[in-house]
Amino acid sequence: MLTELLQSLFANIWTLFLVVLFFGGSIFVHELGHFLAARSRGVHVERFSIGFGPAIFSWHREGVEYRIAWIPLGGYVLLPQLADLGPLEGKSEHSANELPPVSYTSRMIVFVAGAVFNVLFAFLLAGVIWIVGQNEDSDYASTRIGYISRTQELPDHVTVPSPAFEAGLKVGDSIRAIDGKSVGNWGDVQYTIGLGAGTTADGRREAVFTVERDGHTMDIVVHPRVAAEGRERKVGIAPGYELLVQSVTPDSIADRAGFKKDDEVLKLDGTATINWLTFYELLDASAKRTAIAQVKRGGQELTLSIPPHGKVKTMADLGLVPTTGVRLVHPTPVAQISKLMVMTVATMESLFNRHSDVHASSLSGPIDILAMFHSAAQAGLIPLLSITILVNVNLAIFNLLPIPILDGGQMLLATIGKLRRRALPPNFVIAAQSLAGLFLLVLVLYVTVSNIQRRMEQSRLD
Repeated sequence: MLTELLQSLFANIWTLFLVVLFFGGSIFVHELGHFLAARSRGVHVERFSIGFGPAIFSWHREGVEYRIAWIPLGGYVLLPQLADLGPLEGKSEHSANELPPVSYTSRMIVFVAGAVFNVLFAFLLAGVIWIVGQNEDSDYASTRIGYISRTQELPDHVTVPSPAFEAGLKVGDSIRAIDGKSVGNWGDVQYTIGLGAGTTADGRREAVFTVERDGHTMDIVVHPRVAAEGRERKVGIAPGYELLVQSVTPDSIADRAGFKKDDEVLKLDGTATINWLTFYELLDASAKRTAIAQVKRGGQELTLSIPPHGKVKTMADLGLVPTTGVRLVHPTPVAQISKLMVMTVATMESLFNRHSDVHASSLSGPIDILAMFHSAAQAGLIPLLSITILVNVNLAIFNLLPIPILDGGQMLLATIGKLRRRALPPNFVIAAQSLAGLFLLVLVLYVTVSNIQRRMEQSRLD
């Protein structure tokens, strides 16, 4: 018991360390961009802070205060010549009137530098993945349908025919595009369905699947529906992949049937199996009789007989530990970053599309980000780097939004002042920044509460 407690404590400390190192490091890189750009352009830098609020500790060097603050929700570089963000960053010892004016070009360079540094940092980490490589499971790499659910449970717990079954999609169909957008893996399939905003005249959601079947390409209209699980719009499909046996429990049903480690299951009772859900359903249907499985072992196909086995609740009851194929891939940094940018922009566009199912409650707040880092830390260094790359790309794009308190908003205000040939009134700027700050604070709180509610609901379903 003591050993397990210590292991759990160490895991939590390790997770916290990784969040501070990688997420905090991403914020540090962003602010470092502002800091270095400001210094290079001769802009006065008063403070460099990681976090908001009072300082945990601080030190001074060459006229700049460096601090670590108590509220770890970001950071800032205090630049009194460029922006007055007193409510967030604290009072400046110098007012903008006491310091020389800063040119429009310098303002643009300093404000955009944070996002540029996040992208550069993401490219650096993506370069590590490119060199080392990352494992890609066959189920993720696939765009072939391996399983179609006949039914789907709605949020009100009513069970209806699944959209895929109703539309006539078939196991073995290869999905080439959805709504005209090409898909390269199962992540693309799920993401494109989730972001889809097509509707019919009667208000139903509509998605056009371009699939390849028996050498022919065809378009099939599917009507995704919100499922009880996760409250996300789904169609009731799962990917197709090779069914491999990772291990067999001694003296189990599978062991007595003759299954061996590394067997590939091809068919069960004459039906091709390219998803473990299909195998499980066929196995359940043969509970009271002998089932015939075809497997590939060492390049040869063999026939195995699974004796009557009763109700099998999990694959462990059968004595099989299932897995699938894994390959090492080396995606280029450009491919990694560009894909994440497209996904991030598409998500933001969906937020403002009234026909979309993506809302503020769908976003990831601090709770979800912590959970992602925790999962990544358990999975290894490469997944952790992938999450950090995603966070940096999101930070870069989010900070360039034209919201007054963000970098993009500061650039917008400076541009308006440039076009007017005189700066905007200070009171107007302060009011706009205060309202934007309040809006972002409320948004963070709302997203955090939504994350907690979603996790509680998911735990009840599990």
